Amino acid sequence: MMKIVIAGTGYVGLVTAACLSHLGHNITCVDIDKKKVELMRQGICPIYEPGLEEILKKNYEEGRLNFTIDCKSAYKDADIIFIGVSTPEREDGSANLDYVYDVAEQIAENVEKNCLVVVKSTVPIGTNDKVEEFLREHLKNDVYIEVASNPEFLAQGTAVKDTLYANRIVIGVESNKARIILEKVYERFNQPIVVTNRRSAEMIKYASNDFLALKISFINEIANFCEIVGADIEDVTKGMSYDPRIGDKFLKAGIGYGGSCFPKDTKALHWLANDNGYELKTIKATIEVNQNQKYKLFRAAKQRFGSLKGLKAAVLGLTFKPGTDDLREAASIPNVRRLLEEGAEIAAYDPVGEKNFKKLFPSKIIYGKTVEETLKDADVAFIFTEWDEIKSLDLSVYEKLMNIPIIFDGRNCYKISEVEKKAVEYHSVGREAVLNLVKDVKSEVAATII
Repeated sequence: MMKIVIAGTGYVGLVTAACLSHLGHNITCVDIDKKKVELMRQGICPIYEPGLEEILKKNYEEGRLNFTIDCKSAYKDADIIFIGVSTPEREDGSANLDYVYDVAEQIAENVEKNCLVVVKSTVPIGTNDKVEEFLREHLKNDVYIEVASNPEFLAQGTAVKDTLYANRIVIGVESNKARIILEKVYERFNQPIVVTNRRSAEMIKYASNDFLALKISFINEIANFCEIVGADIEDVTKGMSYDPRIGDKFLKAGIGYGGSCFPKDTKALHWLANDNGYELKTIKATIEVNQNQKYKLFRAAKQRFGSLKGLKAAVLGLTFKPGTDDLREAASIPNVRRLLEEGAEIAAYDPVGEKNFKKLFPSKIIYGKTVEETLKDADVAFIFTEWDEIKSLDLSVYEKLMNIPIIFDGRNCYKISEVEKKAVEYHSVGREAVLNLVKDVKSEVAATII
């Protein structure tokens, strides 16, 4: 049986480790954080991800999944080492590969047998070539090392499902031996395997993420224009979705994308293209549209109220999407900052993101235990994340609990047909003109009756 080691226990590393062990492999995870390793040994998952803690605990107890800070003992006799560390963006938008090279250095110093190093981290095109060169230059022992690319395609909130039931598994290799080894690793997944060279595999990852980000920015641009010309973005996307060439995924209008992937991957590819003397105009536009879209609710509120000073604002949803406690590039963060700068008083609610949000805003914000508690006596409500407990909330609750039931919904949680029945002022994305038209028609009918 092959000894498989995974460096890094973030979303990529830990989910990969848990799922590989779940399908019968013996996995050792290496992390430099001693407290984090101790938590995982207790069966406690350090990140919020549905289903992950159960798989982690089960496979650790059954001996297929282990955790250590001792990289020397882990790497020395490994057959395969997966690198699953983060590659955050630098200030200029380029990918920071420091963690990848830190692991590569540890591998070079400690490996004592031939092994395959597999980079799962999202890295710029050509990085695998450079990592292989780095490893071979820094090897302390006379062994053979080869590098392969194996990008991940998981989404936070559905990471376990995305890994166990992947649409495809992409492996980038430069030898038949590396291909055979990775096909053996994934044989029990029973999913299509795309075999290509390393650079194509790296590009597949970036092209996939950036296309989805582009799709989101495109539909948000269309939504904004719908408000101007009087169209309904939800009818528009429904009509588009029946075309199999377009589909219905990532056509949900809102206040933009966030998270650990789309923002940094679009910037990284844009930077890489510029560094190579080429401008990816569609990716540049994607980034610009998304950055502008984040502030859509704030701008609308400023236009509506003029001054926000002294207003009691209820902020519903803090994470960048439901199903995760991740705040990276969440729209709530810059908007809450602006609201505080304007002098608004804020009460906030999120079912799992409060703990992380408090690290950024430890004071000046009141955190509610429920949506209802957060809405009480508010003058305005902002919806930044479409959690189920927010989407399922009856609009009459806003009427009863708020001083003034004014809602700025950045995720289009409520149907216009339901809004019409309630005495609330409602602002959403791509449907503003439609709601105004309904109000105008009602006013005309009322005037005719009088």
